[in-house]
Amino acid sequence: MTARIGVVTFPGSLDDRDTQRAIRLAGAEPVALWHKDKDLKQVDAVVLPGGFSYGDYLRAGAISRFSPVMESVIEQAKSGLPVLGICNGFQILTEAHLLPGAMLGNNHLHFICRDQKLRVENADTAWTADYEAGQEIHIPLKNMDGRYVADQHTLDELEAEGRVAFRYVDFNPNGSLNDIAGITNAAGNVVGLMPHPEHAVEPLIGSGRTDGLPFFTSILKKLVNA
Repeated sequence: MTARIGVVTFPGSLDDRDTQRAIRLAGAEPVALWHKDKDLKQVDAVVLPGGFSYGDYLRAGAISRFSPVMESVIEQAKSGLPVLGICNGFQILTEAHLLPGAMLGNNHLHFICRDQKLRVENADTAWTADYEAGQEIHIPLKNMDGRYVADQHTLDELEAEGRVAFRYVDFNPNGSLNDIAGITNAAGNVVGLMPHPEHAVEPLIGSGRTDGLPFFTSILKKLVNA
């Protein structure tokens, strides 16, 4: 049976179609989910895509966190549903307290768009199993509020438990503490990151690399072996 991966569209989502295409290229069936609907349509996993949901009013992701669909995502994520938050999706996951910490404005106060080098720190999550720990990859990055912050206790806990999933290499583009580009929850089913793997799945478009495709093949393997 083909795995079904839901992609939520919020008002202001920009990368939902790109994410659906990445899922399709990996061999799964993308399922469109609307922010006003609580029904997750029995999907096997969910992706919260990038963009500027609700115009990033109040804070990035702060309003989306209260969308009807997020009630179901939060409930099922706590029961083990794999969830990936990309850029704005990462911001929503922190606002929903599915991941700790918060996302603030870039320390240089400018929007940034670049091909970003990352190091895979944790290859044991539902979304990173097709990588190797220590592997360096290039993933496009585009954000205005991409600075990951947390109190020292939370940072120490993330580091001690190996829950930093990705780290910026060579250049920290937004001032994120500990060069953190992405994190996971303790169970490994919820992952959030600022760079955009859906823009690095085909050699002829986007970044010209396929370094982002393993995100989507990783979850397929996880679902098959579940």
